[in-house]
Parts: sequence; C-alpha cells; structure tokens
Amino acid sequence: MWLTAHKALERLKSKPQSLYASVSRGRIRARPDPSDSRRSLYSAEDVERLAERARGRRSATEIAASAIAWGDPVLSSAISTIRHDRLIYRGRDAALLAETMPLEAAADLLWDGPCLVVGGAPAPVGIEAKAAALVALARRAASDRPSADLSSEELRRDAGAVLGCLAGALLGDGDGPLHLRLAARLGRPEAADPLRRALVLLADHELNASTFAVRVAVSTGASLAAGTLAGLAALGGPRHGERSAAVAVLADDIGGSSDPAAALREWLGEGRGVPGFGHRLYPRGDARARALAASFELPAGYRRLSEAAGELTAEFPNIDFALAALCAAFNLPRYAPFTVFALGRATGWLAHAMEQAVSRVLIRPRACYVGPVPRDS
Repeated sequence: MWLTAHKALERLKSKPQSLYASVSRGRIRARPDPSDSRRSLYSAEDVERLAERARGRRSATEIAASAIAWGDPVLSSAISTIRHDRLIYRGRDAALLAETMPLEAAADLLWDGPCLVVGGAPAPVGIEAKAAALVALARRAASDRPSADLSSEELRRDAGAVLGCLAGALLGDGDGPLHLRLAARLGRPEAADPLRRALVLLADHELNASTFAVRVAVSTGASLAAGTLAGLAALGGPRHGERSAAVAVLADDIGGSSDPAAALREWLGEGRGVPGFGHRLYPRGDARARALAASFELPAGYRRLSEAAGELTAEFPNIDFALAALCAAFNLPRYAPFTVFALGRATGWLAHAMEQAVSRVLIRPRACYVGPVPRDS
C-alpha cells in the first residue's frame, strides 16, 4: 500500500523536510505517483514502522535486530570519539588539528607513539589504485607475523611498514610527506594543502564499518596487514568509501539543473537517497565537512545541490560531499576520492588494530536468530 505525502505526514505527525530526510536515508521507500508524475507515493509499511517507533512501540525482536546498526556491539577505545558534533582524536579536536597537522603527525597521535612510514614497493604499471592496494596488502597478509603477543613497539614498526606498503601501492615510489606525494600522484600540486586537511580529517572516525572489520580480523591474532586488508575491502563498498562517487553523480545531475530543488524532489520521489547529506553522529552538521570545505572554493554545481538539499531535507553536507567537492574543485582523477579516503583512514585502522591486538580479546557477537525452529524443540 502506498500513501500520498499528505497522508504520510498525517501518520508521522512531522514536517515535509522530515519525510524527505527519511526517504534520503532509505528509511521510507518512495515511487512516482502513476496518476501524477509531479507527485510521489510513500510506502505505508515504512511510514507506519517509523510512526510506531516514534510512539515507542517497538518489540524486543525489532530492538535486537536493529542494535547492530548504530548500536551494539560497543567496544572500549581511547583513540577517537564524536562529542557535541566534534570529532576528537585522543582528546584533541580533529578539525583544529587539520589546520596545520600532516597525516604523519596525526598517526603519531592516533598510534600513541612515533609513526615511521617504511617505503613500500610501487604498484605495477597499468593497475588501478584500489586493485594495487588490495594486492599489495594481500601479499603482506600472507607472510607478515601475527599480531598476537607482539609488543607495542613491534606493533608500531609493523604499522609503519603496512602504511608504507599501502602508500606505495596508491601513490607510487617516493618519499616526503604523504600529502605532497598524493598531490603529485594526482597531478595537482596546488591541491596539496586541502588534501593534507582531508587526510587528517578522514584519519579516524570511531567504530565505523571498515574499522570494525579491522578490529574483528586482528582480534583473531591476524597480522596488521590482514586487518588493514579487511578494512580496505569494507571501505570499497558504495555505502562507505565509495560514497563520494555517488555524490559526484548527483552534483552533475541536480547541480546542473535549471531548478535544482525540483530536480532533487523528483530524485527523492523515485525512492533514491541523497548521498553526501546528513549524519546520525552530527545532528547539527558534520564538523569534518565544514573544516574541509573552508579550504577551497565550492564548485557551483555542489553549491546548488547543497542549497536544494538543505531546503528539502534540512540536512547538512557531510564529509562525503566535501571530499567529492574538493576533487571536483581541483579536477582530480575519478579514483581520487577513494585514494584519499583509504590513505587517510589507514592510519586509524592501524591505531585500532594495535589497540585490539594489545587487548587480546576475540570479538565474537551473537546472532538474533529469526529462522524456523524444529517442531520437536
């Protein structure tokens, strides 16, 4: 069953911006109205589920099933957190650190000790950056020593070698600060400072999906290279490290329209989300996005998209939007967003890998079984 916007808003007891935001986040399905292509219909099932949640009527099964999303498991960590819309690295504001700090210094902080990046072999000619990084880490994972029972100093040495391996695969051979190597690799030395900021702002973000994958792998005693490989694999999904690619497509589509708000309303009416906007951990806006966007001029298409999304969904741009806009502002290659994200986030992955290795705790959640039960049970 499908509802008109008026009926959906009546059941939700909310404003149109909240309805559009729920569609954008994938909480409510939408489709064009067959009788009027200018309007949309909304899933009555999804609307009722959100309405009941707002009224507090959730079953124990629903609560258990949703706990894994933005909830349990919760792990103790001293590396980073989000407090009052600010990203904190070991007690220090990441946005302030990004104003002057290079990624290597951020790694010193996150690793709670010196980061010595050991040069890695460059990627073979003709292989794309993501594939090269996966191959390089897989080779190390096959031969590196297990993380279990290594000392903190040994773990940091391994972390420096793994970061160097990844940098070699993504950036090619070279030395010097990673942001300068990155700018040279992308062919835009003038973008070095915004890229430096992006690397620091992306370095860690609490227990996100890829970081959790890293910690699970290393909790078994696997090597830091194996853990980083797990993180890189998770980062490659369209809901995580590749999200900026979807933002770029949307900016071209909506930002180039003569009426961006109308184009975005139609986009939402087709049941598609709005990548690059909103973040559950930053209700008043993603501090990372603001800090990064302040370092370059926002391209016109991105500015128009931001205005339309703010009008319709009341959502703020997030780091995926800012990273896509940065790459568009400097006309960086299509692989640039993922390369920047992977290189920056690897420092956080390695920090979490070392913290997990030292804890010597195996991560093993339980499942909430919802399948059939034998009749004789």
